[in-house]
Amino acid sequence: MPRFQSFKKTYAARSFKQLCHPLATILPSAPPLESRCNRPLQMEFEHQLKALIFFHLEEHTSGRHLIQTLQEDEYARNNIAPPGGIQKSSFFEAMHERGIEQFMFVFQELQKQASTLLPRKFPELGKLIAIDGSLIDAVLSMHWADYRDGAKKAKTHIGFDINRSIPRKIFLTDGNSGERPFVSQILEPGETGIMDRGYQCHQKFDLWQTEEKHFVCRIKANTKKTCLESYPIPPDSIVCYDAKVLLGQPGTNQTEKPLRLVGYQVEGIRYWVATDRFDLTAEQIAQIYKLRWDIEKFFAWWKRHLRVYHLISRSQYGLMIQILSGLITYLLLAIYCHEQHGERVSIKRVRELRNKILNETRAVESEPCGSEDQSHRPIQNLYASP
Repeated sequence: MPRFQSFKKTYAARSFKQLCHPLATILPSAPPLESRCNRPLQMEFEHQLKALIFFHLEEHTSGRHLIQTLQEDEYARNNIAPPGGIQKSSFFEAMHERGIEQFMFVFQELQKQASTLLPRKFPELGKLIAIDGSLIDAVLSMHWADYRDGAKKAKTHIGFDINRSIPRKIFLTDGNSGERPFVSQILEPGETGIMDRGYQCHQKFDLWQTEEKHFVCRIKANTKKTCLESYPIPPDSIVCYDAKVLLGQPGTNQTEKPLRLVGYQVEGIRYWVATDRFDLTAEQIAQIYKLRWDIEKFFAWWKRHLRVYHLISRSQYGLMIQILSGLITYLLLAIYCHEQHGERVSIKRVRELRNKILNETRAVESEPCGSEDQSHRPIQNLYASP
């Protein structure tokens, strides 16, 4: 059967098709998904992708909830599920064993597409990437997700494009894995990583400068500093310290390369931020660190409104697929909100989209047999190239 042929006779809500339209130029180039035996695939990659986008968009609470919807809901059965239907065993087999290469390809290509379409919010500050980890509650049977006795957790390590408010890169580990090693993998030369105190490492500060990867990282207040040169501070500024320094104890853990240390105070809290960005003002450095909270807001929104951490799979492979599909859904929403409303993603627009899909589905179902209404005609495959 030619690729995508199974979708040509489906009826889809216009808004869901519109949401997924950016995939049209990506999926034809995705690595082919092949059966590992003589038996044909029960669920093609396109079916798996659509099902998981639908899972996140409609806030299903579990994999079983999604499968029941695919089996019993007329719209989902005709437009999301494979033409022959989907069984629980086939769905979970796909989640556990195949598709991760294809999901990673779609995520990376969709991220590039979103980066081209979405405007930069802070171009004067450069390419800003907030970096942080987020714990995922696991179950005791997830033996790979080490955390502590009596508790299992996994951890995502994400790079978040501050200028465009979209995720850039993703890594998944057990809950005990360190976060600092992923900075070099997330950042590209010329980009500025924004990090909290957990990422403070004087050896890494030297390494990132060698790699030409910039950083704005909060450090502990009691860190030893050796001042090499002080910079003037404007009057009435929140900044109280601005200097070129070496950090750490000489002969023990002192940085080899000098860096800049900015101290400032907001609402009675003093922040100390280390950076290699000498091209900006101290106030801009403070502004950049404040923008780090955008990744915290992203994590909270993502978990709450897209059900990303409601476990479908207990394997590391399957959880990675689930997280990638959540990131893909978020990127699709980011593009949709920009193109349709000129806005960034918001729950208001997501709810509006959900209601549109529901209303369009009801309209299709209410059409009498033989109607010539456009909404009841077969549409072109959702993912087919124009």
